[in-house]
Amino acid sequence: MDSKTFGIGILSLTALVLVVANCLIPPKAGAEISITGQGYSVVTAKVQNGGDGVYILDNRTGRFAVFTYDPATRRLEPRTVRPLADAFVTQR
Repeated sequence: MDSKTFGIGILSLTALVLVVANCLIPPKAGAEISITGQGYSVVTAKVQNGGDGVYILDNRTGRFAVFTYDPATRRLEPRTVRPLADAFVTQR
């Protein structure tokens, strides 16, 4: 076996290992996930000042709450609770 055939064999084996590894890696968890059930809707999204926020909508009362993660205290901090109609107010 010459060096050219050996090199092609090694490269083919490496490509096969990489393809298999790519297929076996589980998908990453992503933000912007929405869950609805039992009268509540929960959505994660980016907030304007950076980081991620959790938006919880109570479908029965029409109110929503916003929570953000504070890395300094390592806690989920409540930011606001408002009627859903306030989210769709247009500024003139």
